[in-house]
Amino acid sequence: MKKNQKDNNKPLWTPEQNHSKSIRMNDFKNFAAKKTGEIFKNYSALHHWSVNQNTQFWQLTAEYFKVKFHQKPSQILSDSNEIFMPQWFSGSRLNFAENLLQFRDNRIAIEFHNENGVHQSITYAELFQRVASLSNALQKMGLQADDRVAAVMPNIPEAVIAMLACARIGAIWSICSPDFGEQNLMERFKQIEPRFLLFSDGYYYKGKRHDILPTITRLSNELTEIKQLIALAYIEPEETLKFRLKQSLPQTKLFNQVCQTSGEQSDIDFPPFAFNHPLYILYSSGTTGVPKCIVHGAGGTLLQHLKELGLHTNLHRSDKLFYYTSTGWMMWNWLVSGLALGVTIILYDGSPCYPETDSLLKLVARQKITVFGCSAKYISTLQKQNIDCRKLLKDSQLRSILSTGSPLLSESFDYVYEKLKKEIQLCSISGGTDLISCFVLGNPLSAVHRGELQGPGLGMAVKIYNEQGQAVNNEQGELVCTKAFPSMPVFFWNDPDNKKYHQAYFEHFKNVWTHGDYAKQTSNNGFIIYGRSDTTLNPGGIRIGTAEIYRQLEHLESVIDSVVVAQEWQDDQRIILFVQLLQDKSLDTDMKEALFQEIRQRIRHNCSPHHVPAKVIAVADIPHTYNGKLSERAVTEMIHNRPVKNKDALSNPESLSFYKNLEQLKT
Repeated sequence: MKKNQKDNNKPLWTPEQNHSKSIRMNDFKNFAAKKTGEIFKNYSALHHWSVNQNTQFWQLTAEYFKVKFHQKPSQILSDSNEIFMPQWFSGSRLNFAENLLQFRDNRIAIEFHNENGVHQSITYAELFQRVASLSNALQKMGLQADDRVAAVMPNIPEAVIAMLACARIGAIWSICSPDFGEQNLMERFKQIEPRFLLFSDGYYYKGKRHDILPTITRLSNELTEIKQLIALAYIEPEETLKFRLKQSLPQTKLFNQVCQTSGEQSDIDFPPFAFNHPLYILYSSGTTGVPKCIVHGAGGTLLQHLKELGLHTNLHRSDKLFYYTSTGWMMWNWLVSGLALGVTIILYDGSPCYPETDSLLKLVARQKITVFGCSAKYISTLQKQNIDCRKLLKDSQLRSILSTGSPLLSESFDYVYEKLKKEIQLCSISGGTDLISCFVLGNPLSAVHRGELQGPGLGMAVKIYNEQGQAVNNEQGELVCTKAFPSMPVFFWNDPDNKKYHQAYFEHFKNVWTHGDYAKQTSNNGFIIYGRSDTTLNPGGIRIGTAEIYRQLEHLESVIDSVVVAQEWQDDQRIILFVQLLQDKSLDTDMKEALFQEIRQRIRHNCSPHHVPAKVIAVADIPHTYNGKLSERAVTEMIHNRPVKNKDALSNPESLSFYKNLEQLKT
């Protein structure tokens, strides 16, 4: 522990290593200082002002990024003391698509790649033309403001084009990844009653074509409000898809033909909408029941993303931004907003580890990508296989790696700096679908410390509360936000009295957003996330974050995945650790027991006796959601013989069978 503490106090990266010609955070700091007369010595001072003068901060953020308003706000924030459902930028009117399409030159807007080596580039001028054509065609088909548009498409340019075309009209966009199962799609889209459904014929993953037309056919038959279906030929020729559609969905129009009907557009109008006009409907993971439909507004999403991409990620027009994501993850929405800054965004369809484990890193080097984002799980996979890319990335343009989806463990920080690139800003970021952005993330003015997220986002009043609702430092507790911010959900769909919305975030502490993460603020002003607070272990009344245990398994090559849960036992809890072992590692009973004993010793030595699992059990598979997150809750329900409310939220629901009626848990 002393070694870890010493390492944590020595920065892995400092702002002096930032070789960017211009740091936008500094530019904004000077801009804000001139406007307010304040003096900002460092990031902490800037953040303190942004929280305590949050209305002024968000007003200046909009001014700094030259947000295109058709009508200026009459008031920035309705009530700064009330955090639940505040009214931001009252009276203002804007168009989200207009702000993302303000650049119309020959710079590359979108670079698309897939695992088969397909490559496509679209300039900003071409992007505008394609959005204009599709948007006009959709209007002619009857699409109006507030209509819901559902989409089932991979991470391809047509998904971005369709989203912008809908946003220009004021329609509400809701997209799911094509690898979602039929029930998963049904539970989401049936709630929002879409009028249009856009879909591709399939997607690629690990060298295989996956046909989703049968799923779409059954889905469309259930979604009775749909007036128009639009299909894109992606995995097979358009003529083949046209023939198949005649057999199953004869009224469907083809995406490319729809765009061609409007012809080339020299200009289009951008109707103005209220700041909180619904833009996106995103969904909770659905592991505890039917997914919640979270509605995000255009203005709040735009402002928050401009702040995070422009200031925190320091993006300029010359940058290339690549976040490996599916369309079903909010990081897709975040990535697309990079268009508002005129950067090149990289879209990728396929497995991150196909055809080789380091395929994405080779793409990063080859395409001169400057900012690369991925999941913590992907970095862990590279680490487990001891992938060494120092030579590949040494002279690359890559200056920053972003990681989210789950806590990035300290050992993964070590791996990035030792085996990927030494002079790089590694930003572990954390937020979620609920705010379509981050509470804590990186920034170019603070150091990176081992195992820590750099700090809270500007304008985000993030604190750690103990169980008594008191703010604490260097102590584990609930991650909360004590002041309103613009990207809070506008409302939940089908929640007319806002009870579900209030229950989701505001019932634990009065007038405080409780995010559901178990975390700690460190002496470096950074944060450590220990996992979801609703799955926090509590044996003997001692709260333990699951990430503390996962951290100890990172260097064990025999363990490729794990999940730790609490079992109700003798009026208390006991910790149960399930491990998935390498399939090609033939471990007999004695070897397994030796490995399990090593695991217990590591946990006892590096954590505490309270962290040591009562049982370590080998299983064939670990359940994950479609976003790659561990489903600790599903395992908890299974070992207690309780129903898992929504197995369809899991990418591998068949794995749950390994946790049913285990003899090892009966003693």
